[in-house]
Amino acid sequence: MSLDPIELRVLTGALRAACAEMGAVLIRSAHSSNIKERRDASTGLFDADGQMVMQAEHIPVHLGAMPAAVRAVLAERHEPSRAWILNDPFAGGTHLPDITVITPVFHESALIGFAASRAHHADVGGRLPGSMPADSTSLAEEGLVISPRPLTEDSMEEIVAVMRQPEERRADLRAQLAANRAGATRLAELAGRLGPERLREGTDEVLDYCERRTRAALSALGDGTREARDVLEAPEGDLELSLRAELTGSTLVLDFAGSAAQHEGNLNCPEAVTASACMFAVRVLTDPDIPPTAGAYRPIEVRAPLGSVLNARPGAAVAAGNVETSSRVADMVLSAFGRAQGQGTMNNLTLGDDSFSYYETLGGGQGACEDSDGPSGVHVAMSNTLNTPVEALEREFPVRVLEYSLRRGSGGAGAHRGGDGVVRELQALREMTWSLIAERRRHRPRGASGAGDGAPGRDTLDGAPIPGKSAGVLPAGARLRIETPGGGGFGDG
Repeated sequence: MSLDPIELRVLTGALRAACAEMGAVLIRSAHSSNIKERRDASTGLFDADGQMVMQAEHIPVHLGAMPAAVRAVLAERHEPSRAWILNDPFAGGTHLPDITVITPVFHESALIGFAASRAHHADVGGRLPGSMPADSTSLAEEGLVISPRPLTEDSMEEIVAVMRQPEERRADLRAQLAANRAGATRLAELAGRLGPERLREGTDEVLDYCERRTRAALSALGDGTREARDVLEAPEGDLELSLRAELTGSTLVLDFAGSAAQHEGNLNCPEAVTASACMFAVRVLTDPDIPPTAGAYRPIEVRAPLGSVLNARPGAAVAAGNVETSSRVADMVLSAFGRAQGQGTMNNLTLGDDSFSYYETLGGGQGACEDSDGPSGVHVAMSNTLNTPVEALEREFPVRVLEYSLRRGSGGAGAHRGGDGVVRELQALREMTWSLIAERRRHRPRGASGAGDGAPGRDTLDGAPIPGKSAGVLPAGARLRIETPGGGGFGDG
């Protein structure tokens, strides 16, 4: 028996509320500033077949790729007390700091689904504190690779023992377990009220509803083939990316044939990350109010050649692919449909020594729209994190914030201006390592419909320019300044 429209809305709301509660538990229980302040974490619920039935509005690059993590453990033997952990980018993960915990959900001994959480851990044992080396060339340099395995007290101790600040890593993993328990409890309660068969029928209808709405929105965009090209700013030179978007009726094929081969550095994406970026962009192009489920992604086919920078082979370094290349993929899909580009980078900064690891991403300018200016100083596209408040940063880490301000005038001109980037200048209070992974330093974010481009980003160390991908040691007193890009404008002003 199908759900009536009211029942459908109530069930959709219940699933959304459960995912939001999972996120609240994770953020409020975590110990690292990266999760409790920046909220670099995501949660979702899945049915017994591994289909995503709902996700919270967290980090786009996490959520679109998390179904691959659930698929990676789907065939395992599941028990009520057995959770799973993984971070392998080629077995359901994204990049190594993003650790996923998956908990099976049971009702009266029957498997009814999974609760999953993914969080960016401030260190996973990489070559540099923070585990985001700008110059890594292999996955092994970026930290511990966790293939899908049960998460027990013993395995947790084995994992955190090879990471910096193991007490903090342990606490954050336990926060993920707590978040999953909250989601599992809510899903089991729904099964108790509706019955497991009725719940499954209901979640199937939610997925079908999301598919119908997505197809209707895609049809409204109009048939046709659209193309876009862009580049990644590798240290050795630009890497060309190519997109051909074919929209036929309500089906969209995104084909990246012709994009650069797998990178010798760390700009590579696992296939799931590329797909995640595409799904985010399509959600922007259609209707962001459509519930984010597996059903909403059914009309989309993503093709990325194996061995390319957008579908790298196992073992490739991927630290920057998850954060920077994913941003470029989203840019290309949006550009193909005439949208102005946002800053197109997460401006990833890691600092640390033997006693601390700190990671942050920095906001910038968003692209303008046909009816409004772009917002300033926001996290754009594949990042949806917050900044680390100055008070929290200076309280917890040996760093002083010398400036944190909007980068006035960095947004592109036009009938509607692009948003401005930000300026963040930090001073090291003792010697520490640093690593910066950023894009849009050599190429500006593009405007649309005749508008101006946003300003490129700019970075300095003690006043001297540095590349957007660089690393080294900050002596006590050294000043690292990051000026993030502005967004492109829209419309000929």
